[in-house]
Amino acid sequence: MATRYIPLWTRFAPAPGVRGFATLQGFEAITRGILISVFPLEMYRALEDAQSVSLAYFMIGVMSLLAGLMVPWLNRFVPRRWMYTSGATLYLIGSGFAVFGGTEMIMVALLCNTLATVITFVCFNAYVLDYITRADLGQAESMRMFYSALGWTLGPVLGVTLMAIWRPTPFVVAALASLCMLAVFWAMRLGNGKLISRARAPAPNPLAFLARFFAQPRLIAGWLFAVIRSCGWWVYVVYLPIFAVKSGLGEATGGIVLSITNGTLFLTPLMLRIVQASTIRTAVRSGFFFSGALFILAGMGQWLPWGAVAALMAASFCLILLDVCGGLPFLMAVKPSERTEMSAVYSSFRDVSGILTPGVAWLVLLFAPLPGIFVACGAGLWLACGIAGRLHPRLGRARMQVPAPPAAAVPVSSCLKYPRVERIPPAQKTPYP
Repeated sequence: MATRYIPLWTRFAPAPGVRGFATLQGFEAITRGILISVFPLEMYRALEDAQSVSLAYFMIGVMSLLAGLMVPWLNRFVPRRWMYTSGATLYLIGSGFAVFGGTEMIMVALLCNTLATVITFVCFNAYVLDYITRADLGQAESMRMFYSALGWTLGPVLGVTLMAIWRPTPFVVAALASLCMLAVFWAMRLGNGKLISRARAPAPNPLAFLARFFAQPRLIAGWLFAVIRSCGWWVYVVYLPIFAVKSGLGEATGGIVLSITNGTLFLTPLMLRIVQASTIRTAVRSGFFFSGALFILAGMGQWLPWGAVAALMAASFCLILLDVCGGLPFLMAVKPSERTEMSAVYSSFRDVSGILTPGVAWLVLLFAPLPGIFVACGAGLWLACGIAGRLHPRLGRARMQVPAPPAAAVPVSSCLKYPRVERIPPAQKTPYP
């Protein structure tokens, strides 16, 4: 009786919804968006060579991939809420290294931020698959990107502007945003996720679930879409600012272009309507085809720098369309019993692209100038367009409800609790013996 006057919201945690997850991602977008244009410039200042920057990103990508695959194994000993908290704390640690360590510790700061991204991404996807229904995944992706639009739009240009005024300022803002992200996470009271069923056997080792992943072609195709799309963003985010500096366009050009591009995130609800009006296969193929063509067109940037920047900006709009619908083929194919494991596999696309992109860029720079990286990226996007042609043509469409056949005519007497007994006419009565 003592608890009857306590409000329900203090006794029972409200069920997390689409808006709560979008708010959580909004603060993470501020944390990462303000540094997305700062890290490439800081790395280029410290190493003074595009090939050395590619090698550094390659090494960090390898370590991040291994860390992402170890998250399900660590989840056996560390609850998911503390895994997410540790990932968000790495944002704070990385900002501390960048502020107090100077340019010499910028690689350590980038490593901490990369590890924080992969850990929080694995946990976030697992939470989404626990609390968001399959029918609401499209709405969740659209609202998540809409709430992230402010951080990704103002962050890049604000980062390079504040860095010019006082170098540690962007890292201080990122640290404050990560603290807000932690506060929102604990206010949502997500806990350790939903328990599907009690485990009957010990948890497998970190790499055991890869066999289940490779046995499902739909998961492989969805993961490849995420990897190639992320490679396009890597080229756009890392090598566009370096290209602007080497072409004499200025250090602020990369941040301004990224902010203009990310402003398109406010149009993601409209993009979702376009996807719903057609099919996921049509939207994915269109995004990969046009973005690949524009990246290849930007390959002539050695002669027309501003033309290359314009082509890359147009290609980034197609990449945002792929952010809206490119992850849906994977999320719609995941089984409920494999949510945590497949979330770890899916999150590896960021690290694989972080290894693949600088590795290929390092090889391209041995034989071609910097715009050759744009041509190689466009070829990869066209490869994904060919893979997307094998998707089911009606993927993402609502299933048609087959009407039930009309019920046969049933006598009224059979619907009564006690069947009516027909009276026998007097002439047909059987006389008693």
